[in-house]
Amino acid sequence: MISVNQLTVSFGGEDLFKQINFQLNERERVGLVGRNGAGKTTLLRLIAGQQQPTSGTVAMPRDTRLGYLPQQMALADGRTVLDEALTAFNETEQLRAEAARIETEMASRTDYHSDAYMALIDRLTHVNDRYALLDGDTAAAQAEQALTGLGFRRADLNRPTNEFSGGWRMRIELAKILLQKPQELLLDEPTNHLDIESIQWLEDYLLSYTGALLLISHDRTFLDNVTQRTIEISLGHLHDYRVPYSKYVELRRERHEQQLAAYRNQQKLIEDTQEFIERFRYKPTKAVQVQSRIKMLDRLELIEVEEEDVATMNIKFPPAARSGDVVVRAKDVTKQFGNNLIFSKANFTIERGQKVAFVGRNGEGKTTMSRIIIGDLAPTDGSVSIGHNVTLGYFAQNQDEILQGNLSVLETIDQVAVGDIRTRMRDILGAFLFRGDDIDKRVKVLSGGERNRLALAKLMLEPHNLLVLDEPTNHLDMRSKDVLKHALQRFDGTLILVSHDREFLDGLVDKIYEFSDGTVREHIGGIFEFLQRKRIDSLKALESKHKPTAAKASATPAASKPVEAAPAKSASTSQQNREQRREYDRQARKLQNAIADVEQQITKLDEQIAQMDEALSNPAAHGIDLNDGEYFKRYEETKQQSTALINRWEALQHELELLKLGSPR
Repeated sequence: MISVNQLTVSFGGEDLFKQINFQLNERERVGLVGRNGAGKTTLLRLIAGQQQPTSGTVAMPRDTRLGYLPQQMALADGRTVLDEALTAFNETEQLRAEAARIETEMASRTDYHSDAYMALIDRLTHVNDRYALLDGDTAAAQAEQALTGLGFRRADLNRPTNEFSGGWRMRIELAKILLQKPQELLLDEPTNHLDIESIQWLEDYLLSYTGALLLISHDRTFLDNVTQRTIEISLGHLHDYRVPYSKYVELRRERHEQQLAAYRNQQKLIEDTQEFIERFRYKPTKAVQVQSRIKMLDRLELIEVEEEDVATMNIKFPPAARSGDVVVRAKDVTKQFGNNLIFSKANFTIERGQKVAFVGRNGEGKTTMSRIIIGDLAPTDGSVSIGHNVTLGYFAQNQDEILQGNLSVLETIDQVAVGDIRTRMRDILGAFLFRGDDIDKRVKVLSGGERNRLALAKLMLEPHNLLVLDEPTNHLDMRSKDVLKHALQRFDGTLILVSHDREFLDGLVDKIYEFSDGTVREHIGGIFEFLQRKRIDSLKALESKHKPTAAKASATPAASKPVEAAPAKSASTSQQNREQRREYDRQARKLQNAIADVEQQITKLDEQIAQMDEALSNPAAHGIDLNDGEYFKRYEETKQQSTALINRWEALQHELELLKLGSPR
């Protein structure tokens, strides 16, 4: 368990957050949300011990094993993938050395009954137990298993880490954390550089993870699939909701509306009471009533409405000249770096007004194709042609990193602004939440989200009818992503979007280009339709593969079937069954873990309801005012949450039963 007590962090005399409190209990999965700059990463660094608070404490048991994945990784170049993963076993190497030292000391001593000798025996036992728990003798095998499970090929394990993209480096770091077997897991934006397949793998892992999880993410779907509780940091305050993200959004809105209604009612009561006091203050016949109302106002506990952080970006892409009907045409495009083939003979046509997404695993060529389209790279073979009257705007995946750190926000915009647009630079920056003194900040002190907003502001300085955006939502908070999504939905030009954010892509694109195994495939429809088809295809791929063979065999006379074919068919069927059984087991474990989590939540809520029922049966003994509407409101909300969880439990059970019906034999 981790306990955060009265934690305050101040910079330059201003509080980032003040006297916040919460606990992270065993097996809890908590999402930490808030705007860019609210203090989420700072809080994780405080818990991980990498930063000290201005005041307050972070408490946890002394032997707690903590795994922390920072937003910005610092992998040392020069190691291979396997060697980097093996650094997770530094503790086992230290334990091995300590055990050897103790054994050497014990061999040289003869005071077998002394307290000091007994202390050495106790320490050696502890060291050996810890070494066995970490499976120190199988470190290399464990590292190889974790890396291959995360998608690395065995041939990759001896390659230098600097040959891999950010997403693959994230997997190395994840492998190191898993190998350390942490009891508490802190993840800061783990999906920022992962592809969709990697995100789905991480979801599956976290659903089966038995420790406690505190997660920062701006991926709404990821949060809903993984977390059960949401903690919001807003304007220096912490708000705790025992629900996943989507439900938290509803409850936050309802809470604010209830606060506002109660505040208005109380203000009306105060106003009416003060009016009565002023009207009858000097009438002897009303003296008792006036004094009673004065005392009532003195005793009245004023309702305060929590201040909301309502600052949002205001984006509207400028209209651009009409382009030709065909905007981009790729014909037999092949790209190769040395002996590494990225993709081969890719063919597609993107027409005016279409909004398409490039998706696929990291390293499959999404960014490479984007750079070929904008003319930054030349294809190895084939051609990409840009249509008539196309004006192209490009947002690079590392756009926030290539900004010049020593320039101010205003100077960054001033470099590219020309003509009449220079008179509106401050207005444009204001639309992207750079106001007042913010425009004089140096780029190097901006957060990742602020740099992305600045890069988007640069993109708005001239009209484009083709936008190529490579991971534009990395580091953006939920609200900024929503604003960008709505602006792109209203954009009247053509859009090519590289993104792994399923919620962001949903309702925005109507065509998917999948980059996989050196090919580019077109899929008509939205992102969730594509993912559903992919899941079905992965489950049925082997079965579909062998159907034509089976049909052909059934049409062949029995006498003409060669005897040698039977063993091959049997081996193929056996392989198919093993693949299906593995997929079935994975899905079953995922559902069983989800059911167990829901049952645990239902039990907690049932205990709360029982306690509230007992309190209502004897309100005086429990200090409950039956005129207090807030208590009954909490009571009803708790019952509604319990009902919703029961419905969720029934749905999961039904899904598990359906899965069992299709279980491979």
